[in-house]
Amino acid sequence: MEEIITDADLVIAGRNLDKPNILMVDDRPENLVALGRLLGDLPVNLFKATSGNEALRLTLHHDFALALLDIQMPQMDGYELAEFLRQEEKTQHMPFIFISAIYTDSINIFQGYEKGAFSYITKPFEPEVLLNKVRFFIEKHQQEVALKENTRKLQAMNEELESFSYSVSHDLRAPLRAIDGFSKVLQKKASDQLDESNLGHLNTIVENVDKMKKLIDDMLAFSKMSRQEQKTSVFDPKQLIEEVFEEEKQVVSNSKVEISIGEIPRIEADKDLIRQVFNNLIGNAIKYSSTKENPKIEVEGKNEGTETIISIKDNGVGFDEEYADKLFKIFQRLHDADEFEGTGVGLAIVKKIVDRHGGRVWAEAELDKGATFYIALPKYDD
Repeated sequence: MEEIITDADLVIAGRNLDKPNILMVDDRPENLVALGRLLGDLPVNLFKATSGNEALRLTLHHDFALALLDIQMPQMDGYELAEFLRQEEKTQHMPFIFISAIYTDSINIFQGYEKGAFSYITKPFEPEVLLNKVRFFIEKHQQEVALKENTRKLQAMNEELESFSYSVSHDLRAPLRAIDGFSKVLQKKASDQLDESNLGHLNTIVENVDKMKKLIDDMLAFSKMSRQEQKTSVFDPKQLIEEVFEEEKQVVSNSKVEISIGEIPRIEADKDLIRQVFNNLIGNAIKYSSTKENPKIEVEGKNEGTETIISIKDNGVGFDEEYADKLFKIFQRLHDADEFEGTGVGLAIVKKIVDRHGGRVWAEAELDKGATFYIALPKYDD
């Protein structure tokens, strides 16, 4: 039979830290003994309190998976204790069950649920009824503990992966700078001494070094994204999109591309991060429509339910929607690098930023008929 733990037993409580704690509160010691015997074979630590004040004191030192509360007690009854438990941040979500032989009419039972009780048992009761309810909360607690542990492990793995990505990218810069420097010196000083074939090899080295530098920069940007602090403000996306379009238009050097921007609701987000989203999406729209005779981009926005949805549509080369799920994964590309430059990181950054804002992102397209990218952010309510 499991030992009942009181304040005097705190020294030995550590031996059962892996088991959930259950708090039993009743002003009659014989009732606590009976409960202890009933629950003694369960994989739990049992704590007993003979008053509401003693129960509150125990909750300061321990986390409880469940509390079993008597109602009629001197100084502080079960209803008053429940109110105190719900007011404290540490215990406001702690489940509890009222167990009482009094106040059994429907009005007082309703009052028990009003105080936040998860269940209400009246005496005399079938022992198996209480055992089943307690088993349910034990299992629920174990699932919550397992979920928290898995979340902690996943977060640690993500942080380790991001740190590894940052370190690798950072460490690659030094040797790459040497390759870049010496190859360009060779290109400048010895190009006239090389035959056409070897000069082509040298030029290929220089070009690929530049691509590698861009890839490392993108990897660093991706790894830094989770560390960057968000500073939210309310702003007009339309003005930001106009600025980004002019910037990206110069980078791609496509003077023919046109853009139309409809009215877009104001949003509350980190403006610098959202600028990066538009940089990547509009930059892609310009790039992949650059082969068209009359390249055009259309941007629209609307509030729909609890979201503000912004779409960026181009009339470019599009893509096969069968592979749309790969778009937002790092290093995934749907077009040949010889046809369109890129590292396969930009859309992964877009998704990461939108996810951090509690939003979502997706795309629709058809080969040679353009693509539309959508970002949905939580709607800003004035």
